[in-house]
Amino acid sequence: MKPGANYERVFRMSFASVYPHYVTKVEKKGRTVDELHTVITWLTGYDDKALKKILADKTDFRTFFAEARLNPNVGMITGVICGYRVEDIEDPLMQQIRYLDKLVDELAKGRAMEKILRA
Repeated sequence: MKPGANYERVFRMSFASVYPHYVTKVEKKGRTVDELHTVITWLTGYDDKALKKILADKTDFRTFFAEARLNPNVGMITGVICGYRVEDIEDPLMQQIRYLDKLVDELAKGRAMEKILRA
């Protein structure tokens, strides 16, 4: 989405509607759901129990990130996703969504977990 575009449609989407796409993407590349959950937990602070509730409740992205405890190293996530540099996205919520997309993409591309988690 172009900077300055109306992101409301994305913000209202449920995390549960996108989650299966994340799972498919990583599993097609030989990664596991456990690894996906590790990445999500690192970014958001959600544990498996909280993640299950978010999926069951069909929590939207706005609430998903509003209630998250973002990792203090989130600023280390850089690079291009969907044609835009994540560090240059001006809308804070869209930037957080793209951070997640970027981490899932790195996982699917076979990047080492230590590098994905900015360890």
